[in-house]
Amino acid sequence: MSFALRSPSFEHQGAIPAKHTCEGSDAAPALAWSDPPAGTKSFALIVDDPDAPDPRAPKMTWVHWVLYNVPASARALPEAATAADLPPGAREGLNDWKRPGYRGPCPPIGRHRYFHKLYALDDELPDLREPTKAQLEAAMQGHVLAEAQLVGTYEKRH
Repeated sequence: MSFALRSPSFEHQGAIPAKHTCEGSDAAPALAWSDPPAGTKSFALIVDDPDAPDPRAPKMTWVHWVLYNVPASARALPEAATAADLPPGAREGLNDWKRPGYRGPCPPIGRHRYFHKLYALDDELPDLREPTKAQLEAAMQGHVLAEAQLVGTYEKRH
């Protein structure tokens, strides 16, 4: 077995249900993982969309969720997780709406890909306050033991 990330809400490369998007309740999907590498001391999660604003002409990667210091003993995050639902010690960073927490897909045009990237780290990170994705990535440098990815897609129904 190898380090893997999955969701009961959608298959890898499959469509993300509307309830996890701006067209639904904007609830975070449940996530679960298995077989982290030996020496894992914490996990970090980044959910982003590299297809913004238009998949035919992407200009930026839009960040939907930033988490870090998820304890090494954790193997899941519940559906609709808020700060109060996170495992003890887990901390949230800022998404591209400049707020902590999950914000779901809300693509202006086309079908976008949403990368859920879970990193197994060899250390707990210091208190980064509410880091951006770039700040978290900088803090993780040299500490990533493995990465597991789950990709979902979404296109607005309008």
